Amino acid sequence: MQPRRRVLVLAGLAAMLLPVAAAAHHGWGSYDASKTVTVEGRIETSQFENPHAVIKVTAAGKTWTIILAPTSRMIARGAPAELVAVGKTVTAVGYASTAVPDEMRAERITVDGKTVEMR
Repeated sequence: MQPRRRVLVLAGLAAMLLPVAAAAHHGWGSYDASKTVTVEGRIETSQFENPHAVIKVTAAGKTWTIILAPTSRMIARGAPAELVAVGKTVTAVGYASTAVPDEMRAERITVDGKTVEMR
């Protein structure tokens, strides 16, 4: 293959991979920041790992996926993994996803009387 053609082929392949890399971090554009949502319920699952901690909460007959802050931020703000343990009751205030049903990004959570800002 000629060098010029090889460069064009590689550039084309790289361009096709860009959308995949962009989708790897969802960003916050797919959450409706014009309407605040409050979900209160029992924590069913808790994943305290990066890039963001995630809990699933059953409330009003449905299960919400709630995206929290990165674990380092949560720990720095006094919210270790134990605070969002399975079985605890949480109140999460944030914004619902416009792309994924029953998913929200939390701006703040309250557990055991303690309120922690996520952003």
